[in-house]
Amino acid sequence: MPEVNVEINGRRYRMACEEGQEQHLLDLAAQFNSYVDGFKGDFGEIGDNRLTVMAGIAVVDELAEAQRRIESLKQDVAELTAAGEALSDEADELERRFAKRLNEAARKIESIATVLDETGAASPPEAEQQD
Repeated sequence: MPEVNVEINGRRYRMACEEGQEQHLLDLAAQFNSYVDGFKGDFGEIGDNRLTVMAGIAVVDELAEAQRRIESLKQDVAELTAAGEALSDEADELERRFAKRLNEAARKIESIATVLDETGAASPPEAEQQD
């Protein structure tokens, strides 16, 4: 298992990680260290343990906020999906009704055409004019 050395608050820590995760662990440690450095800048030297705990709580707070946002977005997606399905159902119903009316119109036109054909066939031919 690979090991990397990370630095938090000026101290180096050797940590093990999965193969291929070395850079990710270094990046996470650097991000966490930025929290510690930020609190150190805001509060001064208040002790390593307190700085680390404050940074940890800040990270967990961000994680909790991200989880709340994800849940909100999931709810938004569910509502949009339901609305999309309702619109799709409505469009299907409109299409069905349009097809029904189009078929009815086609039948009426066919009926009129049949009557016209029969009327034209039933009328006597015009008398030929003689010159």
